Amino acid sequence: MRITLLLLALGLTVSAGDSESSPASPSSTETSQDPAKPADPAPPPAPPAKYNGWVFSILADGYVTKNFNTPSSNFNQLQNFNFTSGRPELSLAKFTVDKSDKVFGIHADIGAGETMRWIHLADPAAAEHKALRFIEQAYVIVKPNNTHGTEFDFGQFVTSAGAEVIESSSNWNYTRSLLFGWAIPYYHFGLKTTTPVTKELNVGFQLVNAWNTLAGNNNMNNVGLTLGLTKKKYAYFANYYTGPNHQGTTKGKRNLFDTTLLLTPTGKFNAYIDADFGRDNHILGGGHDSWYGVAGAARYQLTKQFAIAGRLEAFNDKDGFNTGVAQVVKEGTITGEYKLNDHLIGRLEYRHDASDKPYFDRNRLIAVEKSLDTFTVGLIVLLGPWK
Repeated sequence: MRITLLLLALGLTVSAGDSESSPASPSSTETSQDPAKPADPAPPPAPPAKYNGWVFSILADGYVTKNFNTPSSNFNQLQNFNFTSGRPELSLAKFTVDKSDKVFGIHADIGAGETMRWIHLADPAAAEHKALRFIEQAYVIVKPNNTHGTEFDFGQFVTSAGAEVIESSSNWNYTRSLLFGWAIPYYHFGLKTTTPVTKELNVGFQLVNAWNTLAGNNNMNNVGLTLGLTKKKYAYFANYYTGPNHQGTTKGKRNLFDTTLLLTPTGKFNAYIDADFGRDNHILGGGHDSWYGVAGAARYQLTKQFAIAGRLEAFNDKDGFNTGVAQVVKEGTITGEYKLNDHLIGRLEYRHDASDKPYFDRNRLIAVEKSLDTFTVGLIVLLGPWK
């Protein structure tokens, strides 16, 4: 649903409502004796698809970030996928293949770069089999006949939670929000279903492993419930995940509720509000760790090539479960985008993070600053799709 949300946000154009016109009446000079016009020749058949239904595409995403705290580690704390400061880096390069026929299909995203290393960091399967670190998504698709559009996906797929996605090209800002990086999972492995209840309402069910786990941690013991409602001027999404996530035991369930409201009042202006609440129960003692946050963002298309986007958010890592420190972090970001064409996108971004605790490094000193300012230049190349 996250991908649906961002595609709606970036591509949806709302019309003002075209007036219906009735067919023109015959001219008074026309009579029933006029000879009938010959039928128009049938259009030539469409050329066959070049790749027989297969679709291929390539994405490359690189950046350079200036960290104004100049930490000796050159690490941009609390940011996702643009970790390194002071030198150009490859965030993500990936190849996508997709084939979705009437009943069966397949989808795979194979990539490299800092993004792929980070999302698999805690996956026991990827630690044992390093080749798995190159897989962002890989699943089969089944759409049975006579099920009114129900789809079943099995394999590794990105999470349904959140307002942003892994690929920066599909987000409004270049850097990811605190909620994306610290409140929700990146991906799941298991079974995902989606069913259209009406033209506007979709519901789904997921039976998956622990968060960000291909194998080796509570396999198929987590449940996900999803809902999506799409209207002309807005869309609403809700996701709930529950299940054990502590390795080696089924005790201590983790619960996450995620909800997003996307506003699409015009073709040029869009906005969203995203909220998350998470709770991880302890294995022993009956206690728990919790976190919650809210983010709001807006994007305005100034011209065909230029756009500007802003984001504000607050994240309370109440028990330090995600960031390692019990803290409240607030973040503000402003992003300018220049889209040369459908294949080349450049972004300039300023971001300010502020904590209520000394958390950020400065020079050689560790956890001495309460704030961090960064400036990022990102360049995104999109090739394809080839069909």
